[in-house]
Amino acid sequence: MKFYILAFLLLFTVFSFSLLPNIHPDPKTEKAGPAKIVFKSADGGQTWQDISKGLPENLRADSIRGNSIFVNDKGLFLRVGNELYHSTPNATAPFWTKEVFPDEHGSITPGKSGTFAWSVNLKTTDGKSVWSPIFENPQERLRSVFETAGGTIFICIDRGIFRSTDSGKTWEHVYAGGLVGNLAEANGVLLATSMRRIIRSTDNGENWEPVISEDSVAWDVKPIKGGFAAITSNTERNSPSTSRLSTSYDGGKTWQSIHSSLQNKVVIDSIGRTWNDRINDRLRAQAFIASIIQVGEDLICTHPHGIFKSSDKGKTWKLLLPSVQKKTFNIFVSGNVIYAIRSKGGC
Repeated sequence: MKFYILAFLLLFTVFSFSLLPNIHPDPKTEKAGPAKIVFKSADGGQTWQDISKGLPENLRADSIRGNSIFVNDKGLFLRVGNELYHSTPNATAPFWTKEVFPDEHGSITPGKSGTFAWSVNLKTTDGKSVWSPIFENPQERLRSVFETAGGTIFICIDRGIFRSTDSGKTWEHVYAGGLVGNLAEANGVLLATSMRRIIRSTDNGENWEPVISEDSVAWDVKPIKGGFAAITSNTERNSPSTSRLSTSYDGGKTWQSIHSSLQNKVVIDSIGRTWNDRINDRLRAQAFIASIIQVGEDLICTHPHGIFKSSDKGKTWKLLLPSVQKKTFNIFVSGNVIYAIRSKGGC
């Protein structure tokens, strides 16, 4: 009898661990680098691999910002100080190669014609070690850089948007409505995040108009299949800040909120926890939706509870990867590979 009980317990334990996401590093190699900072999934988020090995051992998750990361068809690039770490989609341990980055305080982003790096000045390279300046103005604070499919380059700054249609030789100030964060493009339509909500252009950035009016700040906008997804929030004084997730399938003209079903999923998942923890779960679910991407037919988004997937355009959500130490992930996609990075913030 004791033998059967012992066998049952052993079988139950093995079965239980087989249901957990594959997020634990090999204890024999964990000391070779930081752990639980960068994860990779090649199966739509069903399983995850910790690929932190090969990054600096003293790297902290709260030292990584969104503008230190970019992804293209060659994989994931992560800037740490004046070093640029690169991991290909099929990389194996130690996962990362390293090269020198031109500016210790710069940010990086991919473009159609090459890679852009900036702090107060914008530089570009076509993949070689030579970086050429194409925009120099120490008085401007550059927020982001974006290149359209047609080769037009946009620079977002605290006082609007600059545009170049000749690879950075000349620039024009096409939007002067205040701070702009980042841009997205789909089917000839441009959207940008702004302190004056999301703005929209249908003439290659020549003219812009606001399109979302219910919230006061737009944090992120991404292209998805057939349209766009956006993260906005209400930060009016004396009003609780609430993060909203919305989608548009008519070029950004109208928007549908899909955040309520995600919030309900988080609250339901908190059943069985203490009352205080459930209250905190509800508040965190309402306030922090960090990033949104599309992989295949699925929408994938993150907030402090982890990474969630929706296969029905936001009607229902499934937890893919729980958060680590209650830190929010930023997510990126290269082909069919998803990267999740614990970071201090920044969409």
